[in-house]
Amino acid sequence: MESTLKSGRGFNSPIEGKGMFITDGGLETTLIFHDGLDLPHFAAFDLLKSRDGYEILRKYYDRYASLAHSYSKNFILESPTWRANPDWAERLGYHAQALDHANRQAIEMMKAIRLSYQSEQSRFLISGCIGPRGDGYSVESKMSVYEAEAYHATQAKSFAWAEVDLITGVTINYVEEALGIVQASSKLGVPAVISFTVETNSKLPSGQELGEAIEQIDREAWEKPAYYMINCAHPSHFIDLLKEPTHWMDRIQGIRANASKKSHAELDQCEELDEGNPHELSRDYMKLKNKLKNLQVVGGCCGTDHRHIEAICKQLF
Repeated sequence: MESTLKSGRGFNSPIEGKGMFITDGGLETTLIFHDGLDLPHFAAFDLLKSRDGYEILRKYYDRYASLAHSYSKNFILESPTWRANPDWAERLGYHAQALDHANRQAIEMMKAIRLSYQSEQSRFLISGCIGPRGDGYSVESKMSVYEAEAYHATQAKSFAWAEVDLITGVTINYVEEALGIVQASSKLGVPAVISFTVETNSKLPSGQELGEAIEQIDREAWEKPAYYMINCAHPSHFIDLLKEPTHWMDRIQGIRANASKKSHAELDQCEELDEGNPHELSRDYMKLKNKLKNLQVVGGCCGTDHRHIEAICKQLF
């Protein structure tokens, strides 16, 4: 029987056979609540346009890269480009050429960090991060698969030309957009990863069951995603979904959880950051690792920082 780690119809998972990987935590929430930055539209990539902004981002990633190096763990460098797609960039005054430059510049930063920290004991992969066209918490309007592919191809091309190892769609909340990202990436010869947002009921914001969404994409995509992830949700929101082993659970290889147990609606109303409890979160990750036999990528999302990731490292490794 063919390994579930193989994506089928062309691509193998870039993490297959390479052990565990860690990622960074909640980039945007760290910059806003810990560093006190004004981050319009949560667009971290906009910092790249100034030397001071570049150094702030570099310092942020250095902290996690150093952590990976210290624990001799592999690291996935997720670029700060979650908002670097045409619609969001237009609100910030970027034209097409400037946006392409920003996406490529972000990947060049990731390459510089890899050069500084990678070792035989700690291998680094670079992921071009693609965020949703709309809101990451809710489905405001849906694109068709064809529309989503055409829309996200712009950013995917920038990443392919910059020679990323993979392209990851993050906080994706409905299947058609996920499929569009996968199609755009596969046409460029780059493995795709889809990381879904789930609600407190463990369903996508679209209302679709997580397992159903994964199976639909694997069935309909020209090239299946290398693997799937869950992010922007606390483990308590979806751990009950993982009670009984199923085939689609084998396809989940990454978790980037929120620090907070609050719902997305509650988080939207918060004026202060809910950092949760790093040690409690790390114990939740151990429970997830026991349920997801192919879990290889662990990191954080909203409210998490280097303390949470280090606690997870100590608990899992």
